[in-house]
Amino acid sequence: MNAVTQLKPEERQRCEVWTRVMGYHRPVAQFNVGKQAEHRERRHFVEPQA
Repeated sequence: MNAVTQLKPEERQRCEVWTRVMGYHRPVAQFNVGKQAEHRERRHFVEPQA
């Protein structure tokens, strides 16, 4: 049986997303508005093994 846990909004913890920009890692929350919009538009893919 799969039990699903539901958290109340006050029990939730915000997830911090980091990405690599210009050779170093940085939290997306610190981006300016334009860079955040650019990050949302990115297309993610999985490269097949050779």
